Amino acid sequence: MDHIDLDALYASTPPPFGPPLKRYFRLDPNFVALNNGSYGTPPIPVLQAASTLSETIEVNPDLFHKLKYMSMLIESREKVAKLIGAKTDEVVFVSNASTGINTVLRNFEWEEGDVIVISNTTYGSIFKTSQSLSDTPPHPTLSFFPINFPTTPEAILTSFREHIQALPKKGKRVAVIDSIISNPGALLPWKEMVKICKEEGVYSVIDAAHSIGQEVGIDLGKADPDFWISNCHKWLHAKRSVAVLYVPERNQHIIKSSIPTSHTYISPANRTGPNFVEQFEWNGTIDFTSFITVPDALKFRAWLGGEEKINEYCHDLALKGGKRLAEILGTSVMDPEGEFTLNMVNVELPFPGTIPFSKNLNIAFLKAMIEGHNAFSAVFRHNGKWWTRASVQVWNEMEDFEKLGKAWLEVCRDVLEEVRKNEGTEQ
Repeated sequence: MDHIDLDALYASTPPPFGPPLKRYFRLDPNFVALNNGSYGTPPIPVLQAASTLSETIEVNPDLFHKLKYMSMLIESREKVAKLIGAKTDEVVFVSNASTGINTVLRNFEWEEGDVIVISNTTYGSIFKTSQSLSDTPPHPTLSFFPINFPTTPEAILTSFREHIQALPKKGKRVAVIDSIISNPGALLPWKEMVKICKEEGVYSVIDAAHSIGQEVGIDLGKADPDFWISNCHKWLHAKRSVAVLYVPERNQHIIKSSIPTSHTYISPANRTGPNFVEQFEWNGTIDFTSFITVPDALKFRAWLGGEEKINEYCHDLALKGGKRLAEILGTSVMDPEGEFTLNMVNVELPFPGTIPFSKNLNIAFLKAMIEGHNAFSAVFRHNGKWWTRASVQVWNEMEDFEKLGKAWLEVCRDVLEEVRKNEGTEQ
């Protein structure tokens, strides 16, 4: 698609969900794209808005950076804050969820005896961040809360409460909780988990990387987590990369410094008022276009029909597509009742669970699917089985699951043959 007249576009009636919408994205029309959850997929109107803004910036960089960008950044924060039920000055932008969560965890003043609660399903970089903190004096202790599917929301909440109550009462206790796990792609009862943390005096840090744009009706003022971070480029159709970091007013004193530290930093002992938002308005020269064009993503989604309509389509297709994919593969859906499923569905792969994850095996899967079949959905190992996570977006249709299933059947067969051959060679 060439240059779009955006005024004419947004005055027109959008096409139906499914393949007719694919023309509004830069995707290869033949690529079976069922991995939106990993990197997001900005639509052409958003890319065009970002490109126009970038050209404007380069005409006079001083005019933009010294006089213009701030009002645009504030407008973007205002719109996102409204979407998630937060105050504007409780919301700032960072490059991605990992950066936001690092900002939170590395601002705590850790002491001996403090505890960080993480899970086997905690996202890799966040797991390693927690490990890094534990490896550094004064060595806060890591406490592992296991989540293994299949399970139920009730079982998770019961186990979580028991785990939290068993923690040492002395010192800080900080729980890192996924709102939606990355792998497997599963919605957790995170609001109830936040409530448990409050009752037990534990800080809640919500890794909501997959929430905004996929989880409808977010109201952080009501849910009241201590910290909440979500990528706007994954499901909200923003330009890659941008994430929103939510810190309620009561906790902003904890975030003493942005990462990297801004020139607007004030030593806590010398502060006479808030110093949170200012530090994230400028902490080094970056490309601001992804931050400032978030409203353009919201405008595109409003044109499509809004959050509820978008996610109703994606959720319904995820449930139906997951069942069809399982039929093709001769396996099962991880969450047959749909209790944990929003727009990402997890289906078991016909690949032996006894074979452990390895870098080489992962590369073999990636090359066979992406280069060999021009298709992809995330692949991972959980609870002794191999799974694929299919992320549904507005351009997808049931035929994508048919193609995906046939591709995974061939890939699992071929990769397994290669593994067996290599095992024989090694012997």
